Amino acid sequence: MAPGAQACCTLLPGTPTARLPSGLIFDNAGNLYGTTNGGGPHLFGTVYKLTPSAGGQWTETILYGFSGAADGGSPQTGAILDNAGNLYGTTPIGGIVPYGQAGVVFEITP
Repeated sequence: MAPGAQACCTLLPGTPTARLPSGLIFDNAGNLYGTTNGGGPHLFGTVYKLTPSAGGQWTETILYGFSGAADGGSPQTGAILDNAGNLYGTTPIGGIVPYGQAGVVFEITP
């Protein structure tokens, strides 16, 4: 680890299948946002927020747990953040189409 860097956390306790794709982003308040392509309440990945707290610790909040159905699942990249604080991203599975799953574009309002 580089001088001055710190490990912030263990992601998504209790979800050992969670994996962290690239694309972590910070908002103006110093919160960190990201996605996992597995784990979470339905095992199809999550959108999460890490909030810095006293003593260099981080508090984790799962903003959304994908089900792998119409809402999508297994995001392969991180999300992007707009000026209003909404998160956007894509998943390669899920969605509603007549001939199978084609993925979804999602919006999360934290």
